[in-house]
Amino acid sequence: MSLNRDRIISVLSTIAMPDNGDLASRDMIRALTIDGGHVSFLIEAPSPDVAAKLEPQRRAAESAVAALDGVEKVTVILTAHGAGTPSAAPAEKPAPSLRVGGHPTKQQGVQPIPGVKSVIAIASGKGGVGKSTVSSNLAVALAAAGRKVGLLDADILGPSQALMMGITEKPTSSDGKILDPNEAHGVKVISVGSIVDQDQAVVWRGPMLMGTLQQFAFQVNWGELDVLIVDLPPGTGDVQLTLAQKVAMTGALVVSTPQDVALLDAHKAIDMFAKVSVPVLGMIENMSSYICPKCGHEAHLFGEGGVAAEAEKIGAPLLAQLPLSLDVRLAGDAGTPVALTDSATGQAYRDLAAQVVANGWA
Repeated sequence: MSLNRDRIISVLSTIAMPDNGDLASRDMIRALTIDGGHVSFLIEAPSPDVAAKLEPQRRAAESAVAALDGVEKVTVILTAHGAGTPSAAPAEKPAPSLRVGGHPTKQQGVQPIPGVKSVIAIASGKGGVGKSTVSSNLAVALAAAGRKVGLLDADILGPSQALMMGITEKPTSSDGKILDPNEAHGVKVISVGSIVDQDQAVVWRGPMLMGTLQQFAFQVNWGELDVLIVDLPPGTGDVQLTLAQKVAMTGALVVSTPQDVALLDAHKAIDMFAKVSVPVLGMIENMSSYICPKCGHEAHLFGEGGVAAEAEKIGAPLLAQLPLSLDVRLAGDAGTPVALTDSATGQAYRDLAAQVVANGWA
């Protein structure tokens, strides 16, 4: 019998829900795809509270589909409609007097963020190397390891953390000055993506970018954090310089793919951090290799060994070699980072988080 959607839905109809019904009859299956022998889908719960109780159903669904003839690999991600939404309905908009995007205020040199023990910037010289994906997955992996974690989306013109973390609500403010961050997957998050409309372009000059970053660092109720992860935009511009000149930082992790054009820009980012006296704690090779789900062949689509050589050159450790995987894209689009799954890719991010903890950076 051929592998098709009807067969999979039929099997999922045998997975009972804790209260009543089953995964199929409750219409909880989303983004079901069949690629040869690889089956992937989301289980979307009606709320984060319900999702927190459905890990047994996720595992049962994964096992049931894996048992079907022709299935070689199964990826099942548990998510929730309106993930990150608190049970008590917050105000739909920030306080009327709250402004985001103003010019920077005067500040006497580099300062620590109150209550935050460590600040780690995730940087890249070039866009498209997966820096934001690394930021969100490292943040949730550190939270899963028991750390108190914040995630600051400093890619103000191209914010993505609200989507990747499943945040649908705007942050609130009780006094029009201090923002209360959103929270998702155990991580406190602030992003322009959760403040402006999704389809609205952020057309700001440098001073407004600098002011927003300063506001996100010092006018957000971060509370007590072991580590604040800062997802930087690509390049070596205003945002990077403002962060280095305003915020006391533990250091930076530089993300690159192995290809020469990405490494060229990564080297510029490393040089920038040296000029502003921010230590590069290590390098992360993303999209290191691709393993074919049909035959298991490993291909190095973007080259091999380049990031390791650059890390050795600057005397920094190569902290991770992360694979190019469909699971990462599916999880990011669903607002549930792949680090929360028990997949091989999820384990790679948890291993990266373990290194960050072992080195005392979080």
